[in-house]
Amino acid sequence: MSRSQVSHSTRLGAEERAAAVEALKTRELDILVIGGGIVGAGSALDAVTRGLSVGMVEARDWGSGTSSRSSKLVHGGIRYLEQLDFRLVREALTERGLLLQRIAPHLVKPVRFMYPLTKPVIERLYVGAGMLLYDLFSYSGGRPPGVPHHRHFSRRQVMRAIPSLKKDALVGGITYYDAQVDDARYVSSLARTAASYGAKVASRVRVEGFVKVGQRVVGVNAHDLQTGERFEIRARQVVNATGVWTDDTQAMVGERGQFKVRASKGVHLVVPRDRFQSKVGLLLRTEKSVLFVIPWGRHWLIGTTDTKWDLDKAHPAATAADIDYLLEHVNRVLAVPLTRDDVEGVFAGLRPLLAGESDETSKLSREHIVTHTVPGLVVVAGGKWTTYRVMAKDAIDAASAALDGRVPPSTTENIALLGAEGYQAAWNKRSKIARAFGVHKVRIEHLLNRYGTLTDELLDIIRQNPSLNTALPGADDYLEAEVVYAASHEGALHLDDVLARRTRISIEAWDRGVSAAPVAARLMAGVLGWDEERTDSEISHYLARVAAELASQTQPDDESADRVRLEAPDIGSR
Repeated sequence: MSRSQVSHSTRLGAEERAAAVEALKTRELDILVIGGGIVGAGSALDAVTRGLSVGMVEARDWGSGTSSRSSKLVHGGIRYLEQLDFRLVREALTERGLLLQRIAPHLVKPVRFMYPLTKPVIERLYVGAGMLLYDLFSYSGGRPPGVPHHRHFSRRQVMRAIPSLKKDALVGGITYYDAQVDDARYVSSLARTAASYGAKVASRVRVEGFVKVGQRVVGVNAHDLQTGERFEIRARQVVNATGVWTDDTQAMVGERGQFKVRASKGVHLVVPRDRFQSKVGLLLRTEKSVLFVIPWGRHWLIGTTDTKWDLDKAHPAATAADIDYLLEHVNRVLAVPLTRDDVEGVFAGLRPLLAGESDETSKLSREHIVTHTVPGLVVVAGGKWTTYRVMAKDAIDAASAALDGRVPPSTTENIALLGAEGYQAAWNKRSKIARAFGVHKVRIEHLLNRYGTLTDELLDIIRQNPSLNTALPGADDYLEAEVVYAASHEGALHLDDVLARRTRISIEAWDRGVSAAPVAARLMAGVLGWDEERTDSEISHYLARVAAELASQTQPDDESADRVRLEAPDIGSR
C-alpha cells in the first residue's frame, strides 16, 4: 500500500489530534493500542497497514519514556553473543539491516566502534571470533548487512584512529559497525506514519481503567489531559504496550499478572566532541557489562549503567554516583581524563526487563513476551528497541487471531517511514538545495538526516517566513523553523516535547535549553494559539524541570535524587 492510495494527512498537528480524539470517542475500533513508545507506535503501524481500524493513546508525549532515553543504538547486542543468545542477536541484526536500508535510511545511520584489546593473542582470537559471528549473523535476513565487516587493528593503528587513548591502555583493537538513531525522533515519525495510514493517534490521553463485559475487555476509560474530558474508547482488541508501566496497566484489569516487568536504570553522559580525539566510537568492558562511547554529532554519548530502579517511572533520576561511575570507567583509557565540568548533558532511562530469572538487572531477559492475559487484552513486554517491529508484529498477530475473519499478515517489513522514500535522491541534491535557499550545505545535511524528504515541508515554512532560518539561542544545530514544524506537523503540544524530544536541546546544550526556552515557547504559541499566561507557564515548567534535573544529579543515591527530581511538577497533568 502506498501513501498515494490513502487520503490521510501526513500532518500531526492540533487539528489532527482533535479529529483523532473525536473518532476515538464515536466509533468502535478493531485495535486500540495503549502506549506511544517505540513498541506501541510500531503496533499501531503494523495493525493499520493490515487494513484494521486502529487507535493509539499515550499518556504523555510520543516516546517520552524509555523509547527516547536509550543509547541511541540500533544494534544486535554484541555482548549477547557471550551469553550465547544467538537467536536474539540474529533477529536484531536482521532488523538493523531493514531499518538502515529500507524503513528509515534518513534516521538510522552506520556507526563505527573500536574494541580495544588489552591482552595479546588469546583475547584477539576470542573477540575476533565473536565479531566474525556478528558479521555472519547480519546476513541472516537474506540481504547484505548495510555496514562493512569488522577489521583487526595493531596498537599503532588504534592510536592513529584514537590519539587520545592512554598508550598503555591496549595492545591492539578490532573495529566493527553497528547503527545509531535519534530514538525520540524515530518514535514520533513512527506515530506520524501510522496516522498517515489512517490510525487515530492522540498523545496526552491517559488510560485510567478498562471497560469490561463480564470477563472480556471491550475498551478503556480515557482522560484527555489537554481538555480535561473523560470518555470511553471501545475496541474489539486492546494492546497493552506500556513498557515499564506494564504491571501498573495490568493492575487496572484486576487480574493477577502472569509475569513481572522490572525497571533497570541506564544513565548516559553527553560531552562535547572536542574533549578527546577519536575517529570512531569505543566499546569498553566493565566488571558488569559494557560501556559505549558513541559519536553523536558534535558530542559524545557515554553510557550506560544497569541498576535496579523502584522509584518514579516517569522521571528516572541520575545520581552523582552514576555520573562518577561512567567518568571513572571511561577515564581508565583516556590520556586526559574527563571531569564533571566536561559533562554538558545527562539523561536516564528505564529498561523494561522481564523479571524472574535473576536478581541482577544486567542478567534479566532482553527477550519479549506476548500474551492474552484476559479476553480482549493482549500484553507485549520486554524486548529491545532494535527489535520493536518484531514485537509489534507478534502483538498484532495475537490480537488478530482473536478477531473475526481473516486478517492479512504483517507488511511493516516493506513500509518505509515518512521521509524515507526518495531520501537518497534528495541527499544527492543537497548542494543544489543549499544554494537555492542560501544556506550552508551542512545545514541541509542536518535537516535531511532529521526529516528526510519531508525537509521540503520545513523549507516551505522558511520560504514563507525567512526569519525562521535562524538558530535557536544556545543551540546552533536547530532552527526556529523546526520548532514551528514540531508544533504544526509533529504532534508537539508542550515546550518540553520540543526541547527534549523533537530536538535534543535538553541534553545537548550547555544550559540544557534554558536560553532557547523563551524563544521556542513563543514560536509554539503562534502555532498552538497560546496566550501570554500559557506561554509563561510552559517556560516556567521547563525551567523548573531543568533545575530539578541538575539538582538531582548532585545527590548521592537514588532515593534523594528521585525526591529532588519530583520537585518539578509535570506539565499537562490534571
